[in-house]
Amino acid sequence: MSYDENAVLDIIEKASKSVVNISTVKLVHNVFYQAVPVSGMGSGTIIDKRGLILTNNHVVGGAQKINVTLWNNQVLEGVIVGSCAIHDIAVIEVQDGEELEAAELGDSDKLRVGQQVYAIGNPFGLVGGPSVTRGVVSAINRTIESERGLIENLVQTDAAINPGNSGGPLIDLLGRVVAINTAIIPYAQGIGFAIPINSAKNCTEQTVTKNAKQQPWLGIVGLTITMQIARYYGLTVDWGVFVTKVIQGSPAKQAGMVQGDIILQVGSIEIKGIEELVAEVHKYTIGKTLQVLAVRNSKKCLFELKLGQAPSS
Repeated sequence: MSYDENAVLDIIEKASKSVVNISTVKLVHNVFYQAVPVSGMGSGTIIDKRGLILTNNHVVGGAQKINVTLWNNQVLEGVIVGSCAIHDIAVIEVQDGEELEAAELGDSDKLRVGQQVYAIGNPFGLVGGPSVTRGVVSAINRTIESERGLIENLVQTDAAINPGNSGGPLIDLLGRVVAINTAIIPYAQGIGFAIPINSAKNCTEQTVTKNAKQQPWLGIVGLTITMQIARYYGLTVDWGVFVTKVIQGSPAKQAGMVQGDIILQVGSIEIKGIEELVAEVHKYTIGKTLQVLAVRNSKKCLFELKLGQAPSS
């Protein structure tokens, strides 16, 4: 696809003015139970000219002090408005007499694999303003288990996302924020993850209106079954969700589900992949009992799961 490089560079330059550096101070206890200040760093994305900023929950969670540095090196003090830990999203606010440069938010439901994107952030807390890396959307609807818990429905990209980039935006060629960078796998090569902006929008709306709502939770890690995955694992079906892990204490574990089960149906709805499973589960409230049809060792099994509350971290 041909495009005007100068026009794209202008768009990136404009988008970079909506990216902030976030430095934090948290108090942790050492082996002698003494409170010790520990500094942290990350990035943020201005989403409202009045001072609302999206970042990651793990960047600012538990912070006693938050400093926000704008593109022009102005430093402002930030306060946490609220968080949505299940998506690793937090909203902070800064007070400033002038309007800030707010980013344009896109529609992550329209993302396509292979689409070109740019990650903007402040890796390693380096001075001199945000940096930019380029890549493509490698996959969508990924589920990963991090040290902070299970994170679902992520965008996978090969754009370099280094420590300090967390909370910065992933933008498309028009400068629209399509995701918020959140994590890397340190032992992998060129794999980064970002939270779809539509999920971040929902978290922001719930947080700002003080109507934060916990998401229902099955407690499994799964893969969308394709012909390739079916052949690789020797599966007897070529569609559904292949359960690669069942979290201890989760509704799925309590119902008797195990690694290797293949989810085919929730209630009367056929489940073709992990995206459909997540979407269907999120239609229900915590405490609702669902019937889940699965295949185990070529035999169909029916499980009754009482949806639980997703863990807060």
